[in-house]
Amino acid sequence: MAIDDTTYRWVNDGSTGPGRMRYGADYNPEQWSRDVWQEDMRLMREARVNIVSLGIFSWALLEPRPGEYDFAWLDEVIELLHANGIDVDLATATASPPPWLAKAHPEILPQTIDGTILWPGARQHWRPTSPVFREHALRLVRALAERYGDHPAVVAWHISNELGCHNLYDFSDDAARAFRVWLQARYGTLEALNEAWGTAFWSQHYGEWDEILPPRTAPTQRNPGQQLDFERFSSEAVRDYLRAESAVLGEVAPGIPRTTNFMVAQNVRDLDYPTWVGDVDFVSNDHYRRPGELGRDDLSFWANLTGNIAGGRPWFLMEHATSAVNWREVNPPKRSGELAADALTHVAHGADAVCYFQWRQSRAGGERYHSGMVPHAGEDSRVFRDVVALGAQLRDLAPVVGSRREKARVAIVFDYESWWVSGRDSHPSDALRYDVEALNWYRALLDLGIRADVVPVASSFDDYEVVIAPMLHVVPTALRARLEAIVADGRHLVTTFFSGTVDEHDRVWLGGYPGALRDVLGVTVEEFVPLLPDAPVTLASGAVANLWTERISRLADGVEVLDTYADGDLAGQAAVTRRTAGEGSATYVSADLGRDGVRGVLARLSQDVEALRGDALAADGALEVIVRVARDGERFVFLANRSDDRVALDVVEVAPRSVVVLTGGDVLVASDAAREAVSA
Repeated sequence: MAIDDTTYRWVNDGSTGPGRMRYGADYNPEQWSRDVWQEDMRLMREARVNIVSLGIFSWALLEPRPGEYDFAWLDEVIELLHANGIDVDLATATASPPPWLAKAHPEILPQTIDGTILWPGARQHWRPTSPVFREHALRLVRALAERYGDHPAVVAWHISNELGCHNLYDFSDDAARAFRVWLQARYGTLEALNEAWGTAFWSQHYGEWDEILPPRTAPTQRNPGQQLDFERFSSEAVRDYLRAESAVLGEVAPGIPRTTNFMVAQNVRDLDYPTWVGDVDFVSNDHYRRPGELGRDDLSFWANLTGNIAGGRPWFLMEHATSAVNWREVNPPKRSGELAADALTHVAHGADAVCYFQWRQSRAGGERYHSGMVPHAGEDSRVFRDVVALGAQLRDLAPVVGSRREKARVAIVFDYESWWVSGRDSHPSDALRYDVEALNWYRALLDLGIRADVVPVASSFDDYEVVIAPMLHVVPTALRARLEAIVADGRHLVTTFFSGTVDEHDRVWLGGYPGALRDVLGVTVEEFVPLLPDAPVTLASGAVANLWTERISRLADGVEVLDTYADGDLAGQAAVTRRTAGEGSATYVSADLGRDGVRGVLARLSQDVEALRGDALAADGALEVIVRVARDGERFVFLANRSDDRVALDVVEVAPRSVVVLTGGDVLVASDAAREAVSA
């Protein structure tokens, strides 16, 4: 994309002064009468709302009949917002087809793995590969772009909404045809495909392209290579649809930046978002925090990854919740202070916009119990008072806008394909969870006061002194070379069980586990030893493995054993090892040790690796320290309280469930001692 991050219309208000932190929500005025619209404007001004996403689910009203448009109500709303100083992130409205389209063309409806048709009545009832759906959708996109492309209130295009959230995996005949085209482009020949998928197993050898289908319901385990490629194809199919809408917008209204809201931590894990970055002008993300104590660190982890997917550039928090959501089994409200703390943690990790779903809590429909900025109780409510207070805080954070997160010395590698493949069927254990293991390492680092970047696997590792790759299951040859280079360069690699096991086709690396990483780690694992429920194994250090252990059968010369198994079938054998090579090292953790056990491994490594020693401002792990740096070098230090207790430092007190921003400037009035501590 051509639009530079210094000229984002969604950040810059067009004046010669500083930018402003964006604040707002999805706005759905079509759900309400015009008298409510006027009340909305008053309340938005009170809350200091300055941007809304508009028209997301309005296709049926904008095009009530095929080719017949009604823009009058949208014109009125946009003018009303503009008159009140509120800018618009205008949606293309294609997320949910109108009833007339599904009635006239039922062939647009997606099919599940067992052939069930997903009917209208909810949302996203369309096939990403349907040429019929695309024809109708792009016609609407063009009409919207032609009507509003020059409107001064429109500062961004919002392409569809949460692409792939409910319709990512379509197993229809449209998908089958598109899948075969994608495979032909990927492999060129059937011989190459058969080799990659290992089709000699179970007589699956393909002689014609049209014999290949999506991995639909089958009598037993489906081909792993076929499953992985269908996951890749499905991510690419949705991405291709994003590109199609973007191309129309770029043709008709090229001066307005385009985005779509990712779901980096939400229901859809199978979209490879790092590959989508080149298809948007700025990254947007939706995040809904898990309830409970885990939620704080979980939010930080995914916000951290989002910022690094964005390459350090400013990003847009498009949706999160003011309080309760409505789609978990139990949906507790946020506690006092959590609304602001959640928002500011995203800001600390690089968000220059804080928005919610939605502005006014719906009276009807499937999300009527999902919280909004204006709840059912109205303005005289705890939630709305907190919303107003946050608006004032974000106004004062305007100097932070445009700054970038300061790079940490430690990186945690996050790989979508390892997430997909490691959690699949027919593995030694169904209990492993890639995202849980990655979060254990992140939380252990925070416990020790260590800042870390969560980086996509395709990112450069060159600037990091320590690279941690938990459960990096899929390791192609090129990635193996990049990981080996870390150690050769005198830096430090840490990886864990079930890593390096398969190549890019989900074929096992032979010669012993951890396969592709066996040489750099200096260990050979003879077999996996997953644990039965309620049969934990203890290590000599006191760490406990509950799910997984491995039988390390050979150690290369110079490999140090840092911990051993103390009981079970592997008693006395190596559990955690470290190979040194010059100034560099490679550490292998062969068991799932949980957050506490991982913390012990990191503490042991910190004796030799200075980058694994904590920041004094972290107060022994009670606070998370996050730093953003402006172009002029000014540092904005965010301290996020990870506990329910007040944390006292020599320079400042941090209240429970809060984030404090310390700076040498005037973002927050802090003591001179605090400013001196931060600048030091």
